[in-house]
Amino acid sequence: MRADNTRHIVAAAQHRHEYTRAKAVQALRDIETAGAPVTFDAVATAAGVSRSWLYTQPDLRTEIERLRAASQRAPGTPLPIRQRASDASLLRRLEAANERNRQLAEENRRLRDQLARALGEQRSARSREPDKPTSRHLGSATIGPC
Repeated sequence: MRADNTRHIVAAAQHRHEYTRAKAVQALRDIETAGAPVTFDAVATAAGVSRSWLYTQPDLRTEIERLRAASQRAPGTPLPIRQRASDASLLRRLEAANERNRQLAEENRRLRDQLARALGEQRSARSREPDKPTSRHLGSATIGPC
């Protein structure tokens, strides 16, 4: 008579089931955290399980359907709370952008002044040398707002 080893098989099946559920739950959390659309296919692919298996798990099925419905109601792709910018953060970004605009406007002003001086020096240098014939007519350059 053979020994009854079914308890080992049952224990292994139970362990495999718990491991598979843990992978599915972790995949569901990762997809939700990333802000990606929650679907049965996405969870099955990320967890390495079949979609049909997900449908047989009542709690996972309910959670996937709840998250899928929530993302379909919201306009656009919802961002997880941890990835949303705070008001203070947005204010700092606006202040930084305004400061950068001010710096660029100042740099543009300095460059226009330098260009005006260089063109003025070039024009005065040409007017001091009337003996040199030029093969082409160099018109005056107009400096204006960009």
